[in-house]
Amino acid sequence: MLFNSLHFLIFFPIVLLIYFTIAHKYRWILLLLSSYYFYMSWKPEYIILIMISTLIDYIAGIQIHKSVTKARKKRFLILSLFTNLGLLFAFKYFNFFSESTRALLQHFAIPLDPMTLKVLLPVGISFYTFQTLSYTIDIYRGKLKPQRHLGIFAVYVAFFPQLVAGPIERAKNLLPQFLEKHNFDYKRATDGLKLMLWGFFKKIVIADRLAVLVNTVYNDPTGFTGIPLILATVFFAFQIYCDFSGYSDIAIGSAQMMGFKLMDNFKRPYFSRSVSEFWKRWHISLSTWFRDYIYIPLGGNKVSKPRWHLNIAIVFLLSGLWHGASWTFVVWGAIHGALLIFERLAKPIKDKLFTSTRIIKLPKLTHLLEIAFTFSVVTIAWIFFRANSITDAWYILTHLFTNLSLAQLNVQMGAKWISLIVAVGVIAFMELVHVIQEHKSIRQFMSNKPLLLRWAVYLAIILAIIIFGVFNQTPFIYFQF
Repeated sequence: MLFNSLHFLIFFPIVLLIYFTIAHKYRWILLLLSSYYFYMSWKPEYIILIMISTLIDYIAGIQIHKSVTKARKKRFLILSLFTNLGLLFAFKYFNFFSESTRALLQHFAIPLDPMTLKVLLPVGISFYTFQTLSYTIDIYRGKLKPQRHLGIFAVYVAFFPQLVAGPIERAKNLLPQFLEKHNFDYKRATDGLKLMLWGFFKKIVIADRLAVLVNTVYNDPTGFTGIPLILATVFFAFQIYCDFSGYSDIAIGSAQMMGFKLMDNFKRPYFSRSVSEFWKRWHISLSTWFRDYIYIPLGGNKVSKPRWHLNIAIVFLLSGLWHGASWTFVVWGAIHGALLIFERLAKPIKDKLFTSTRIIKLPKLTHLLEIAFTFSVVTIAWIFFRANSITDAWYILTHLFTNLSLAQLNVQMGAKWISLIVAVGVIAFMELVHVIQEHKSIRQFMSNKPLLLRWAVYLAIILAIIIFGVFNQTPFIYFQF
């Protein structure tokens, strides 16, 4: 079920109404059934994978906690890791590694007929896999006690607002909330509804509108040069942000209406002044997951400099692979790892340059230059994320600045000028909101305004969705991860 569908607009109010009508002790049943129905409306049989993961991790968590010896604890941790990562590998990565092996051997004139699995990638498998893994790992580390109510634990794994695209919640934050009684709160509900509205605006008006323009270019890149490639690449940067953060807003807002608090997943990442800051603002639940469960166990930055750089490279290569079973994603992850390493090595040079040119005495200019540079390198890296192949990505990268004429733009983009103007306008509006949010919560900012003005803004956003929205129920980009 998609958030941007009539199905969800009927489903969610019904769940919300029943949730606050029935007794607290039965609410976990409603949430579990609703979550399973939400997932099964896509492909019913794949709910079995979630059930297997739930049952294995439920048992493993209890056994890890009650085990006396470290060896026994480790056996049940391995059971959890093997089950979850095994399912993830089979459904997401088996064909990728099989085809890659064939290509490698073929390069050395060794014929191989690769074995492939004809299965559809289960939506959200990377998200709920990481969420359940963090549960058993935290119990193994002694940071968490197991949840002995199987139903409550099952709701934690399958909670429908964030099931298929996050945020990737930690058990210590979300599990206790299912035990709390949530009474209906008008302010909390309206705040959640406003956040959902903003998420729908970003998805339907911005992301899906930009998708039409981006797909035109990226699905046939060799038919374009220069400005169309630049526009499509910049538009994709905003498309993927609005698509993914829009999902997070709807997820967080819908959970908030029921009384649950999910972690923030985005904090205006394109206002970052460095790549390292970008990863503190982008997909926060994933970046902190890799930090806590991969980067720090590898030694983090408390090792020699070469090993530190290796740790960064490993984390970002895995991050790229997490996003998709394709070499384009691996290269994208490698680029970000290289950018972070370069950023650390070049910091003394940058500081010296800023000091010698006295730009440092103009902090606002320095700030803008750093934001512009970070946005530029992040956007260029997105080329590999979006491109259908390494070949396409390389073509786009090498033809961005060729034939930079507006006349050629008119020829190549045809009658899409109105869409371009609307796209630029809605992006500018969103960035204006982001400027306000850098200093103050937009909901708090609006709450201080007169009632008439507030409602005028809300109605304007609703009208913008109706007039400028693209209602083709385009799936969220991160569903494929």
